[in-house]
Amino acid sequence: MWYGDTAARESGTLEGHRLGPTAAALRAEGLETEACVYNDDVSGPAFEQLRHVDVVQVWVNPIEGGTSRRKLDAMLERLSGLGVIVSAHPKTIQSMGTKRVLYDTRHMGWGSDVHLYTTLEEMASQLPERLRHGSPRVLKQFRGHSGHGIWKLTPIGKADRVLARHAARGSEETEVDLNDWMSNCAPYFSEGPMLDQEFQSRISEGTVRCYFVRDRIEGFGHQKVNALAPEPEPGPRLYYPPSLPEFQKLKQIMEAEWLPQLLTSVGLSVSDLPFLWDADFMLGAKTAAGDDTYVLCEINVSSVYPYPESAMAPLARAIADSH
Repeated sequence: MWYGDTAARESGTLEGHRLGPTAAALRAEGLETEACVYNDDVSGPAFEQLRHVDVVQVWVNPIEGGTSRRKLDAMLERLSGLGVIVSAHPKTIQSMGTKRVLYDTRHMGWGSDVHLYTTLEEMASQLPERLRHGSPRVLKQFRGHSGHGIWKLTPIGKADRVLARHAARGSEETEVDLNDWMSNCAPYFSEGPMLDQEFQSRISEGTVRCYFVRDRIEGFGHQKVNALAPEPEPGPRLYYPPSLPEFQKLKQIMEAEWLPQLLTSVGLSVSDLPFLWDADFMLGAKTAAGDDTYVLCEINVSSVYPYPESAMAPLARAIADSH
């Protein structure tokens, strides 16, 4: 399943689509595949189509066409109740696929200084004091993608004035009144709380993405970013197999320690994990020995694409083995 308008639904096919290679990998495992193009206007026909399948793998962002996934998630819950395997299940998304996971796992080895604001009033009463310490903060809406609703705020020494940089592509840093900026955040709270995370100064060195098929890392991505740093252009995301030597320490600690701790922290089991998901890491302070440390930036489960070729066959096998 992927998002598209009604015309795209009527003509939707996996042939020539970006998910065509994924469909081919599924067919190689002996599975039949079909396309389901979704938007809220066709939720009824989509439900009737999907109630007859065994598994639905969903590629729909948290915000599509200016609307949230509330109607879609309700439909996926109904399908799950009928015995259809849904990935990612809305319960799993709410548990580990929102920015709240930064707060729920802040005690872990990947954690950082993170605070949660459940209301605009709570943010207005606490954020100014945190900014007075002089370090930049990053504010993140509960559920989003592509940098929307993610802001870096840098105190500049003037009363109630900050430099604000939106992480969405094409945004520029501007000086704003902090109270005005916070007032403009009111719509974000309609989806849930906002998260406040300390800014990581090594962000311009890039982020590392661990691509999982259930509980195993099946590939990596690495990208130089400019969303919250004054770089001219982001670099391309480079994809690597799970055997890449540079990230073996991260792979080992992620699979052996951090993943079990994550599941315990958010109340999930291995069987609840999506077939395909990823965890994004920023580089933290180096250790005394000069080794890198990693700070969780976000976990993506709603629409993980593109992903490394090395993960394609494992994904198809996991889906084939699920029923």
